[in-house]
Amino acid sequence: MHYFEYQNGELFAEQVPVRRIAKEVGTPAYIYSLATLKRHYQVFDRAFARVPHVICFSVKANSNLAVLRTFAKEGSGFDIVSGGELFRALKAGADPKKIVFSGVGKKKEEIEYALDAGILMFNVESEQELAFLDDVSRARGKRAPISLRVNPDVDPKTHPYISTGMKKSKFGIEIKRSAELYKKALSLKNLEVIGVDCHIGSQLTSVGPFVDALSRIREYLDRVLVGYLRKEGANIRYLDLGGGLGIQYKDEEPPRPEDYAAALIQGLEGLDVTLILEPGRVMVGNAGILVTEVLYLKETDEKKFVVVDGGMNDLLRPALYGSYMGIRPVVERKAETIVADVVGPICESGDFFAKDREISRPQPGDLLAVMSAGAYGFTMASNYNSHPKPPEILVDGDKFYVVRQRETLEDLIRGETIPPILQ
Repeated sequence: MHYFEYQNGELFAEQVPVRRIAKEVGTPAYIYSLATLKRHYQVFDRAFARVPHVICFSVKANSNLAVLRTFAKEGSGFDIVSGGELFRALKAGADPKKIVFSGVGKKKEEIEYALDAGILMFNVESEQELAFLDDVSRARGKRAPISLRVNPDVDPKTHPYISTGMKKSKFGIEIKRSAELYKKALSLKNLEVIGVDCHIGSQLTSVGPFVDALSRIREYLDRVLVGYLRKEGANIRYLDLGGGLGIQYKDEEPPRPEDYAAALIQGLEGLDVTLILEPGRVMVGNAGILVTEVLYLKETDEKKFVVVDGGMNDLLRPALYGSYMGIRPVVERKAETIVADVVGPICESGDFFAKDREISRPQPGDLLAVMSAGAYGFTMASNYNSHPKPPEILVDGDKFYVVRQRETLEDLIRGETIPPILQ
């Protein structure tokens, strides 16, 4: 659920009219609901209350400091994939002992930063990374706590760009090779083997793939963990099952956190580990919207286009994945229904928020809300076509706060210089 609702035909964010926010900060603009963020974390956390667990919010989904601070105050840990995300999490007050570092391309300085911060665990993705992590740890005079990201080869039945647990994925280590790499990890003196990691994809709308992945990992743990690793001195105490639980964008019916948790907990019975979970989209997706203003209605013999001031530079998902995003009028009014593409100002044919969408005919100056934009929205935004990035707004009850200012034209060229030879 979320707290974006109509009151007398006008869309509100909690108790604040969206139209009022747009008038004060301009468009396009991202708006987040604090009550929704808190509720989503609490519901997810309570669902796993019966087992030892650590919730590590996936920073890549939404890295705004106010959003991260909200989760940190609720007790969340964080799943990071870069030194920049580590910096943001720490700035937001994260407990380093609740931070896991994932990703296939960790650089030396990022590893050093994480070692010095004292994070909970590195999720290692390859044999060369394993050796490199040992080298960096030795030079730093530290011992890195690690898990291996085991690839269970489970089809998550989601978009191929966000499928991460199959054989051809760049992520993880083949399950049949992982025992060999665990053996190697145990021989490296500057590594401490403490966990097993698995992540199969994003925007999953069924518990089936999660159960299949857990079944394969459980079989692996029962055979390799008990049969070999603990005998070799490994203290496997964490099982990281990643994230990936989907949300409703259109007519999907994703499982409730309670059902998701029940399925996983049943598969964990008798296993003495602390569960790590990395929810991202499910925590923030429906907690945010992108508000954009209608500039023009363009009609040709073949098509109708609603041209708005937000574009793929602000919200990339439809252009990148062909993703469906719900679009609602900020103020409802009686108008004929048309079928149109909702497009932005970017000089690309792929710049659209909706294709052949049935909507009420808007007028220039009307405001539209692109729904469920809290995940992978601003974090994927760019300055393409030299558009300043939009502001981010956090609503709390009847108040709202600008938690990231709109970029200025000067921000576009910050850090750039013209060398003397061109003066």
